[in-house]
Amino acid sequence: MGEENQTGLIQFHFHPLSTIPEMQRLIFLAFLLMYMVSLCGNTTIAIIIHTDRSLHTPMYFFLANLAALEICYSSCIAPFTLANLVSGSKATISLAGCGTQMFFFIFPGGSECILLAIMAYDRYVAICQPLRYTLVMSWTVCVRLVAGSLVLGFLFALQFTVLLFHLLFCGTNEISHFYCDVLPILRLACGNTKSLEAIIFAATIITLATPFLLICISYVFIVATILQIHSVSGQHRAFSTCSSHLTVVLLQYGCCIFIYSHTGSSYSPEQGQVVSVVYTFVTPVLNPLIYSMRNKELKDALSRVLRRKMLSRESDTFGPSIRETM
Repeated sequence: MGEENQTGLIQFHFHPLSTIPEMQRLIFLAFLLMYMVSLCGNTTIAIIIHTDRSLHTPMYFFLANLAALEICYSSCIAPFTLANLVSGSKATISLAGCGTQMFFFIFPGGSECILLAIMAYDRYVAICQPLRYTLVMSWTVCVRLVAGSLVLGFLFALQFTVLLFHLLFCGTNEISHFYCDVLPILRLACGNTKSLEAIIFAATIITLATPFLLICISYVFIVATILQIHSVSGQHRAFSTCSSHLTVVLLQYGCCIFIYSHTGSSYSPEQGQVVSVVYTFVTPVLNPLIYSMRNKELKDALSRVLRRKMLSRESDTFGPSIRETM
């Protein structure tokens, strides 16, 4: 590794999303709004599941962890991007800072992909093997599955971060992106990177394809079981428990496969930026909306929590006056 590749000397520059100041302000407001909505939506889901005892089931336990992961990976990108948009000048980041951002973005993102596969397995057991559900999906198993998704996400992020620190940068260090991601950084590396591209492509395909294949297999059995239900209302009820999860899977994996299935030479920075905006800002907004709008139990729990809050406020407001009259 050359002397110019020392961690403390390398500074990356981010290509601005727009060179027009008015457009920069418009992008900032749109990103800020989406980030705040995603934070509020995912935090609300996590709090409702934690406070409402009727939602203390494996399905909602996984959903609460999914909401927490979305808060983590969007928070790794959004504040930094918003600060860069406000500054108006070319933002810079060190190699160490870039590696840190990459790690804490890929870690929850990879864990979420695996968690979605776990949620598909949970739906498979609930619909295809309902009598064994409480035995198979015990709380010990659920906790271990979530912990396993975090460990695998950690290892997935670690290998790419270590790879970043072994690259040699000797030319322009302008990243054609708004955050540090694998392929935009790989495009800046010197020398022949074909072998590294092959490693990244293989690792990404395995990491994405394996859980996605498990999701597909689970839903094949789920659909086959649902079609055997003679009652139309029963079929609709069974499908409704899976529709939210399936919609989120298509959004998540669609963006991931589009971004990370390219090699460095075929990667398009413009397309990558557009899909990354969807992945980091739009999807975290849509996911809580999808689950809250299509899940009756979650909507009922939200109504109960809001009703209890209103009743407690009324008691705090009118309680002293009632006691005074007595």
